[in-house]
Amino acid sequence: MNMSPSLHAPSHAVVIGAGLGGLASAMRLGARGFRVTVLDKLDTPGGRGSAIHQGGHRFDLGPTIVTVPQVFEDLWAACGRDFHADVDLRPMDPFYEIRWQDGSNFFMRPTHAEMLAEVEKLSPADVPGYKAFLKDAEARYHFGFQDLGRRPMHKLWDLIKVLPRFAMLRADRSVYAHAKRRVRDPRLQMALSFHPLFIGGDPTRVTSMYALVSHLEAEFGVHYAMGGVAAIADAMVRVIEAQGGQVIQGAEVDKIDVTERRATGVTLTDGQSLQADVVVSNADAGHTYDRLLRHVPKKRWSPGRLAKSRWSMGLFVWYFGTKGTRDKWKDVGHHTILNGPRYQGLINDIFINGTLSEDMSLYVHRPTVTDPTAAPDGDDTFYALSPVPHLGWDNDVDWAAEADVYREKVLHVLESQMMPGIRDHITESLVFTPETFRDRYLSPMGAGFSIEPRILQSAWFRPHNISEEVDGLYLAGAGTHPGAGLPGVVAGAEVLDKLVPNPAFAMDLTMAQAAE
Repeated sequence: MNMSPSLHAPSHAVVIGAGLGGLASAMRLGARGFRVTVLDKLDTPGGRGSAIHQGGHRFDLGPTIVTVPQVFEDLWAACGRDFHADVDLRPMDPFYEIRWQDGSNFFMRPTHAEMLAEVEKLSPADVPGYKAFLKDAEARYHFGFQDLGRRPMHKLWDLIKVLPRFAMLRADRSVYAHAKRRVRDPRLQMALSFHPLFIGGDPTRVTSMYALVSHLEAEFGVHYAMGGVAAIADAMVRVIEAQGGQVIQGAEVDKIDVTERRATGVTLTDGQSLQADVVVSNADAGHTYDRLLRHVPKKRWSPGRLAKSRWSMGLFVWYFGTKGTRDKWKDVGHHTILNGPRYQGLINDIFINGTLSEDMSLYVHRPTVTDPTAAPDGDDTFYALSPVPHLGWDNDVDWAAEADVYREKVLHVLESQMMPGIRDHITESLVFTPETFRDRYLSPMGAGFSIEPRILQSAWFRPHNISEEVDGLYLAGAGTHPGAGLPGVVAGAEVLDKLVPNPAFAMDLTMAQAAE
């Protein structure tokens, strides 16, 4: 018996959103033979990892570091390509600096010996506890990232099987509480526990599994992509196009078309419709279920369920350019965390009280230390990021009125504690508030990182990579498993890829080859 392969067109996959998770999903599906169309409402790819150019400055809008290059290397390899041939990734040294109000500081560095010296500088008695914390972090990395983070978690049995391991690793304890058990110096407790803030989690309440970030840094280093994360997004688009797919900017999806509880395509805000065999939503999970599937009754992710979910904090980000400062403030590196007078109190105001505090802690990004192309010759590009409450509180901030006031407070902190005289050099300015995140990224509550990664909002409890509401619909990005952050959303595309059936023409070819 001799069967000829089918001549019909390959299955069509539509991806909603050109964030890193959506682009990674598109690459993997394209590598398997899907005809892929990516639709995005912005004018440039990358989502929160895109960039805005203003006055000769490139403002990298969101993530600024790459902590696990292997997830990108694996992604490119799945497409038959070499990541490092497409992206210029530079190792950082130091990774970043942490500064405290008392004038002390702490550099995160590549080698174990250098890190022990940094710990001893702050608190010699805490060196043994720091070593123990690193062992804890490694165990959590192998289980939480390499195992759970890179496989589907949409079946309840997947959760039940791992509960004993969760218990053994004390996943019920917060990462901050775990750090306090290992080291006594409050500064080291902060340095070992703050990382969940950069994926939208409260360090005093998210699981100690997030201690794994300390192992990620120690094992893989911290890197910067020349041209910013937007350069990675651009490289991803080139791969998709080389596969025969397309990325269409300025195309906002209004709803996911559903027939008999199966996704059949999408309808854009301009009324245009695209049919699809598979739909992948890289839009926020809350936006996907509450808006894009507003016409479909939901069993699990109903409006009421989403309203009761805890969302990550909001972000106030001030992007600014300065004139003639490349050789000023030589002690200010590429990445600096500038601590305010409170740690736990400020966290409580942001996550529990929903209060915009007078004090603040800042993450300051100065890419021109590594990448001169981010600013005109001799000039500098910065952003200062302050975690703030999201938009869902009863005492919600009126950011239209507050933005300039808060920006002035940020400037005062920078000028008084870090870069004296900076006010006189500022030439470009751009502010993002939680309202910007709501409007630009369609993020519910203006949250910076979708649903907060608490233990009962992670793994099986998080919106699944395969929708439980509509067949043929898959989720990518920060709001689904395994979570936010560059490694998370790129690993999530790997998980998604394991769930999507083979495209029609690939199955036809397989049948033909078997018949021969």
